[in-house]
Amino acid sequence: MTLLNRYPLGDLLLCYVTNDRQQVGMLLIPAAMEGDVLEKNWAVEPLVQLHARGDQLPNGYGNGHTLATTTATERLRLESQQQTGDTIETVLADGTGRTVRHRVRWHEGLKALRVSTVFENRSDKPIVLNLLSSVNLGMLTPFTEGDASGALRVHRMRSAWSAEGRLQTDTVEQLHLERSWTGHALRVEKFGQVGSMPVRGWFPFAAVEDTHAGVCWAMQLACPSSWQMELRRRDDGLCMMASLADEDYGHWCKTIQPGESFESPEAALTVCRGGVDEASQRLLTIQRENLNGRMQELPVLFNEYCTTWGDPCHDNMVRIADTLRGHGFDYLVMDAGWYAKDGIGWSDAGGDWIPNETTLFPKGLKATADYIKAAGMKPGIWFEAENVAGSSDTFRREDLLLKRDGTVIDTANRRFLDLRQEAVHAHLEERVIGLLRDKGFQYVKIDYNCCIGVGCDHPDGLGEGLRQNMQGTLRFFRRMREAVPGLMIENCASGGHRLEPSLMGVSDMASFSDAHECPEIPIIAANLHRLILPAQSQIWAVVRAEDSLRRINYSLVNTFLGVLCLSGDVEHLSPAQWAKVDEGIAFFKAVRHIIGGGVSAFHGQVSPAWRKPEGWQAVCRTLAGETLSVIHTFGGEHPAEVRLPVSGKRILRVMCSENNRVRLEGGELAVELKAPFEAVAVYTGD
Repeated sequence: MTLLNRYPLGDLLLCYVTNDRQQVGMLLIPAAMEGDVLEKNWAVEPLVQLHARGDQLPNGYGNGHTLATTTATERLRLESQQQTGDTIETVLADGTGRTVRHRVRWHEGLKALRVSTVFENRSDKPIVLNLLSSVNLGMLTPFTEGDASGALRVHRMRSAWSAEGRLQTDTVEQLHLERSWTGHALRVEKFGQVGSMPVRGWFPFAAVEDTHAGVCWAMQLACPSSWQMELRRRDDGLCMMASLADEDYGHWCKTIQPGESFESPEAALTVCRGGVDEASQRLLTIQRENLNGRMQELPVLFNEYCTTWGDPCHDNMVRIADTLRGHGFDYLVMDAGWYAKDGIGWSDAGGDWIPNETTLFPKGLKATADYIKAAGMKPGIWFEAENVAGSSDTFRREDLLLKRDGTVIDTANRRFLDLRQEAVHAHLEERVIGLLRDKGFQYVKIDYNCCIGVGCDHPDGLGEGLRQNMQGTLRFFRRMREAVPGLMIENCASGGHRLEPSLMGVSDMASFSDAHECPEIPIIAANLHRLILPAQSQIWAVVRAEDSLRRINYSLVNTFLGVLCLSGDVEHLSPAQWAKVDEGIAFFKAVRHIIGGGVSAFHGQVSPAWRKPEGWQAVCRTLAGETLSVIHTFGGEHPAEVRLPVSGKRILRVMCSENNRVRLEGGELAVELKAPFEAVAVYTGD
């Protein structure tokens, strides 16, 4: 193994290595640890893994587990490598017309790399790809001898409805990824998500930590459709790969005609001294760049769903607007139900997107939007634009709907628009974008409450049909922004089922979860700091007339882990309850620059049971010498006092409900904890 090129990229060092067969791999390390890299007896892990229909399948008992590590990949040889501007491009070819362009992009300010792969067919025959890696990183770990027995941890993030972002950590040995005694048998741990809810079981995230060397590598895939990640091992080096779900896993294949090319989804890749928490914060620098300057100042929102429960009308929206007037809200969002037909509720009526301007909005929907504006807020509205419900006329427009095996995909009360069709985009232009523009809405919440499943009809197969449809979703989101200047877009999928980088990149924020009134809200919200920007994580504080001030304080402090969105019984709150809400809004506005631009550190001990949580947690988010500390207790035992490392010499603001004693001592924040299920927020600075 010899060094081909080395590229210092900030505090990262990217090294390309090659062997006597001109195969190329990459080694990514913290730049300060270049002198700690060991000489090890391992093979070059190729930059790109690919497989096409008809190629030999993997040996070493890998067939059926993976389509990687085959002779198709082994035949790729170095053709050229050059750096142009921010991009390092490595060209590989196999001599039969298969050419791959492996691209790494980085610029000053990023703490992670953007990686993607372009496959080109330079032959005279079609090639049917069924695996193309976005990123493939091997030679883990270069800092610990041999196979690093006992040193390696694998971090992944689980997800379920109202329980998004659970960190799962396993040793390599627990995942059965120890090398075999001869190195012949291929070890594979494969996971991912199949369907149109890309964060339904796992987040497209993985990290490998060398606990002996104190180094962590992490990657995240930007993919709104089916995806997979693989951890593989044959020798002393562990490999981590991300890609579209292959033909085995997600029924994906793609015909590349002569002269055509195909680019994989982009992945983010990083390494750092530290653990998964530090590595995850580095990946998020790419998501921050994807915002492209949007969300300069985080807003305060009200969503009426937990107020009317899917039954908004002009009269109750007017009452809500009058109640909120003067309290510092930027947006008032009308959620599901504005289109409901008489006797048919919100969940059954969606799809036609014709407002009920007879019984619900007799003055017209625009009059309601105008009233919200007159009350000093920007009006917002909810759609489930890509799906159609059973009582809508569009439910029976089979020409517009996705099909599998020639039959409309029907999940009892949801069918799916075919976003590959121009006719469907014309329908959305009229019914969604036209309504936003004509009625004067400045905020849109796009919900998504069912999953297509493995895919839809396409000549190449179900997986490619799904991929193209979800690319149509991204196109629709971009079109909304183009057609309605200044529009704020919320990405929602039964809460957090689409919290992945490509959809977050075309949205301004997302519903963090559907856990609207649950005690585990701060646990979910804190875990999501590893996966999406808190500036894009909309967290609900649902207040009830019967809530104690302690409960309202708990709900409001939750939102300091993201963007504040209030809902609930605002018309019936007492003056004392409103005073607590006003305190929360003022606190949020004082610290929202830290929420938007800071870096998070995690503290505490939380029980495995989220529904009945025990223990405590704290998230300390720091920016330019200031820290926002958000502390929660849960059930069971917790310390009487916690001490947290923070920035700043003064306590600038505190929000609590128990008159907790708070002080700064020697760069540490000491916070008294008095009771279960209490919350304390502290803002420190100079």
